[in-house]
Order: sequence, then C-alpha cells, then structure tokens
Amino acid sequence: MAVAATGEVVSGTVDVPAYVDRQAVGAFQIRVLLVCAAVLFIDGFDTQAIGYVAPAVAQEWKLTRGSLGPVFSAGLLGLMIGALIFGPLADKIGRRRIILASTAVFGIGTLLTVFATDTTWLIALRVLTGLGLGGAMPNAVALTSEFSPHRRRATLVMMMFAGFSIGAALGGLLAAALIPAFGWRSVFLVGGVAPLLFLPFLFKALPESIRFLAMSGGRDREVAGLLQRIAPEANFADNAKFVVPEPKLPGLPVAHLFAEGRAPVTVLLWIVFFMSLLDLYLLSNWLPTVLNDLGVSVSAAVAIGAMLQVGGVVGTFTLGNFIDRFSFRALSLTYLAAAVAIAAIGVTSHAIGLVTIAIFASGFCVVGGQIASNALTATFYPTAIRSTGVGWALGIGRIGSIVGPLVGGVMLARGMGAQPLFAAAAVPALVAAAAAFMLARRD
Repeated sequence: MAVAATGEVVSGTVDVPAYVDRQAVGAFQIRVLLVCAAVLFIDGFDTQAIGYVAPAVAQEWKLTRGSLGPVFSAGLLGLMIGALIFGPLADKIGRRRIILASTAVFGIGTLLTVFATDTTWLIALRVLTGLGLGGAMPNAVALTSEFSPHRRRATLVMMMFAGFSIGAALGGLLAAALIPAFGWRSVFLVGGVAPLLFLPFLFKALPESIRFLAMSGGRDREVAGLLQRIAPEANFADNAKFVVPEPKLPGLPVAHLFAEGRAPVTVLLWIVFFMSLLDLYLLSNWLPTVLNDLGVSVSAAVAIGAMLQVGGVVGTFTLGNFIDRFSFRALSLTYLAAAVAIAAIGVTSHAIGLVTIAIFASGFCVVGGQIASNALTATFYPTAIRSTGVGWALGIGRIGSIVGPLVGGVMLARGMGAQPLFAAAAVPALVAAAAAFMLARRD
C-alpha cells in the first residue's frame, strides 16, 4: 500500500480508513460534521416539539395529563421503527440517500401536524414524523464517524450530535415565545417548513460515506475525490485502488451484530440505550407538565424544562475528550452522576433555582451520556454493519423511550408527587451505569 509525501502521486492500493486516520481534522470534515449537525438540529426540534406543546394541547383539548402519554409514545414508536428499518437499509444503499429521504419524511409529518384536530390524528402524524426522525439519526452518526480519524472520532461524533440537543433546547425557548403569541400549532409549522427548505442545500452539500463507496467497488474516482477534499495536497494516480480492509458480511446485517464475539457487547449496548432513552424521554416529555402542575406558568415551565437540553449541549462538548480517552469507564461514571442529578429534581422541585440546576445537571449527564453512547457504538461496529449497529441500538433504546413517557403518565395519573417520580427515574440511570461498567471491563 502506497503512502505519499506531499505533492507525490499516490498509486497502488490505498487503505481508506488508515489514510483518513493519518490526516488532521480539516475543513471538509468540519463541513460534513456541520451538515449532519444541521440535520440533527432540526431533528431535535421536531422530536421534542410535542413535549413543549403538551401543556397547551391539554388545555385546548381539555385532556388529562396522563392521556398525553400515548401521544408522546407514538412519535417514539415511529423513531424505533425508522431506526430499525433504515439503519440496515443504509448499509445496503448508502447513508446519504436515507438521510435525504428521512429529512423529507419528518418535515412533511411535522408540517401536517398543524392540521391535527384530535389525539387520534396527532398519534398517527407523530408516528409518521418519527419514521423520518429515526432514519436520519443513526446515519448521521455513521457518516460523521466514517469521515473522522480514529483518535478524534468520539469527540467529532459528539460535537455533531450536539446539533440535536441544541435544536431541542432552542426549540423549547422558541416554543415558549411562539405558544402565547400564535398558539401551539405554530411550533409544528416552523418545525415542518425548516427541513423542507433545507432539503435542496442538503442534497448538494451531503457526501456519501467514503467507506461505503470504497466497499461498494467500482467507485474509485469518487473515493479519490473525497480523499483529496480531506487532504487537498494529495494526488492519486488513475490506477489507484481504494479499499476498506474489512469483510463485506453478506446476508442479514442484523445477524452480524451477534457474530464473531459481538453478542455480549451488543446486548450491553442495548441495555445502556434502553435505560438512557427511557430516562431522557420521561424527563423531556413530562418536565414541563410536572412544573406546570406545581404552579409554574406554561412558558416558564417550558423554558425551565429546556435546561435539560441546554445541559446536554454543555455535557456533549465537555465530555468528548473524556470519552475519547477513557471510553466506557467515563460513560459509567457519567450515568452514575445522572442518577444523583435526576433524584435531585424531585427533592428541589419547589425551589425554582435549585430545580433548574438539577435539570441542567441531569441533561449534562443523561444527554451527554446518550450522545457518548452513540459515538462509542459507531466506533465498535465495522463499516458493513455500522448503520445497523447504531440504528438497532437506537431502535432498542426507543422501546425505552416509549416506556418512559407511558410510565410517567401512569405515575402522574395515580397522583404520584414529584419526589417519588424522580426517585424512580433515577433507577434506569443506575442500570445504565452498571452496563457501561461491564462494557469497560470488556474494552
């Protein structure tokens, strides 16, 4: 395999992952990161929108708090199905096509939600929206990972995924301003129009995965063009061949998640994702409603609840280097801290300043931990099943994200107060910490 000095023509066989790993992080990789982050920014806004508008919907439609649980879980059901289907499909036809199609689907689904008149329609439209949201996320993770050098991969994937948390957090702040002035439907109008307007730019700016192209065969010129954008000084001969020294893994991609000794890690990752997303969606969907029930105004409840995602943004940027250095050991400590912070929400729920800090800390650990889990999962699986691995981990996690809001709804419907509610919510974070600790022992 040829390695060239600056300006020298590279010929022969080029190991694409090794070549990328030798490069510094440059402008092109940052551009890919930002484009994928923009997709997840809109994804985050649209995913969390239902939680922010829930108090206003309940007031307008005269609904009980607990009856909104199925509405919350409907979107998460769509997210689960989207992740389970579109992750493996992307490993067959490419990340780019799935990201484009998914963005169109969740834009249309969110826009149509403006016209919902009852919970039946709202549930159906949240499932449709979730299909697109679930397809975009694992492929944005995989695509960013495959353009990143190994030594910085977790950090770059986490930085990209911060787009989701920023979108969710700003969505809360925007919803707090839009709902009093224009009603809750305005939130879905903004959330639907934005991805549809973004699609033409995305079509032009989003590249296909360089590893997917190299493994597809017969696309050497495309791979050479992308490598030259990563390393502008590179010059590849016409006869250069680009390879990814990994097997193609024929057959069902999902079966390979359990082959060649990957089964224990796959199961432990699924436990982490299930417990983490159970907590994340219980908190993000019910925090505004619980705060409103405690006497906080709808706008203030939404703004305070958004601190969960603000904490997540800070946690994402803070934890990146920590995760790159210490991997699953750092993840275990993060979820252990999350359990303490979540329990503290219930203890401090009647003191606005303290509960805001507790919610911020919970977001720092839960959202930061979840994004770190995405990055570590993308690093673990080989190219041929990377989208499948991330997609199925997220898909299994979505079962937890469906259970979380339903459990929260049942507990609230039975009159459970804030302190026992959040004490119970701390338990899944402890389980995630234990699973991450077991992963660290295998790492």
